[in-house]
Amino acid sequence: MARTAAIGHQDYETIRVNDYFYVDKTEFIKEWWDSGDIVTLIARPRRFGKTLNMDMTEKFFSVQYAGRSDLFEGMKIWNDGRFRDIQGTYPVISLTFAGIKDQQYFSARENICRMIEESYNKFDFLTKGDLLNAKEKEYYSKVTASMDDSAAAVSLRNLSDYLYRYYGQKVIILLDEYDTPMQESYVNGYWEQLAAFTRSLFNYTFKTNPYLERALMTGITRVSKESIFSDLNNIKVVTTTTDMYETSFGFTEDEVFQALDEFQLTEQKEEVKAWYDGFKFGNQSDIYNPWSVLNFLNERKTAPYWANTSSNSLVGKLIREGSAGIKEDFQSLLDGGSVVTEIDEQIVYHQLDLDERAIWSLLLAAGYLKVKTMEICQSGYEEWKQLYTLELTNFEVKVMFQHIVRGWFASAASSYHGFLQALLTGDLEAMNAYMNRVARGIFSYFDTAGDSEHAEPERFYHGFVLGLMVDLSDRYRVTSNRESGFGRYDIMLTPRRSDLDAMIIEFKVFSPRREKCLEETAQNALKQIEEKDYARELKENGIHDSRIRCYGFAFRGKEVLIEGR
Repeated sequence: MARTAAIGHQDYETIRVNDYFYVDKTEFIKEWWDSGDIVTLIARPRRFGKTLNMDMTEKFFSVQYAGRSDLFEGMKIWNDGRFRDIQGTYPVISLTFAGIKDQQYFSARENICRMIEESYNKFDFLTKGDLLNAKEKEYYSKVTASMDDSAAAVSLRNLSDYLYRYYGQKVIILLDEYDTPMQESYVNGYWEQLAAFTRSLFNYTFKTNPYLERALMTGITRVSKESIFSDLNNIKVVTTTTDMYETSFGFTEDEVFQALDEFQLTEQKEEVKAWYDGFKFGNQSDIYNPWSVLNFLNERKTAPYWANTSSNSLVGKLIREGSAGIKEDFQSLLDGGSVVTEIDEQIVYHQLDLDERAIWSLLLAAGYLKVKTMEICQSGYEEWKQLYTLELTNFEVKVMFQHIVRGWFASAASSYHGFLQALLTGDLEAMNAYMNRVARGIFSYFDTAGDSEHAEPERFYHGFVLGLMVDLSDRYRVTSNRESGFGRYDIMLTPRRSDLDAMIIEFKVFSPRREKCLEETAQNALKQIEEKDYARELKENGIHDSRIRCYGFAFRGKEVLIEGR
């Protein structure tokens, strides 16, 4: 009989006591401990078992779980006698930043301090007796959510000192989802403040802490050393391309197929593979998304479970506010294509607005993209670079991104769908009506950068319309800014079916110096399509003139005029 595939449990003890479905990952403890690294940062996508592994590690080492061999008997770690001897023998400080998703710096800082205060409350027995002197007891009482920066910076190092004195054993510190506040600070505009606060806290906790035995941090990204780890030279960073802990997070294909056999779902292996496979850690390919697999075992049907687990605000922001080039590459990915780029695994958040490589690096680290190939090539005299070919990880990710794009237009959903229907049927009057409604409702939200519409208006409108086209990818191959004839068209829709017309779209922004009215702007766009012979590519592919529609989109602020021929 199959075990229960219980959803949402991140407590190792609960899973083991109730014999819920669990894939044995206890060998992670052995690999981590035998590495000898004093501070380890492991970056893995969200919902890949990081929190459960951290809880498992705490339950294994913590003195508070001394004598709880029942939690590990029958697990792989228990086969090694060395580890039986050290189970439950270390003081452990365990924190998580997973819930710190504040829109303002001061509330984020307060919540981090509150997490530290809760750790102090957990060990308040230290204040009893003479272990601490009067000044130390006074400091202990001042560790609160409102403590000042200097008290917060040394708080975890001081707690390590107190625990070391009490147990006569150095401390293990576990910090789960360390970068969640980092991502939120970038999205909400207080990155510099939080980085300064975190840098000081991490320096005292992980660098100048003589009472530290080992430390383990998990997150989605590897935040750049210059941002918050500038003083840490003792940290071992493990990313998705590192040959360590390859099978400790996520399910291998063997583990997934064994689970499907247990649940009598053997015939759905290929379907599950298409939806949830595609991740690669180090040299280990065919890693599956564990959250989605677990939900599939529970629901017995495929669905985009990963898409609904947490906010994708950062990903949505980067793509929505990205250049037309970003949106073009994004459309190519959704269409089954790939992106070729350099990758920097040290995420520098303040460069995400400036460097497209940083965006693709973040999407790779977060699990939305996978590496198809990598090659080393020479780009200049004695200059070599690594070029990665990236593609969407699996079908589930594709569905998730489609949902993100639809979400951009949710406030004008009826007009959005109405525009697409009018575009498909060639109803020019309806296209104009619906597009103007969408523009009025969406532009202020879509262009959150504020001045991008004025700095590069055609790129902004280009990217906006590309976003509209995502729902047409099953009927059209959507390409952008490609050469055809004597120039580069803005958007081309090549039909996947013989009953559909091809379309060419050109954008123009009204110029009062060159044009008298918006109608003239739209006609100039159509004139450019004809003079540059943008339709040549379509004709060379066998599409007759009569099946090619051309549209000139003219923009003036939030006002849109579409002319066609």
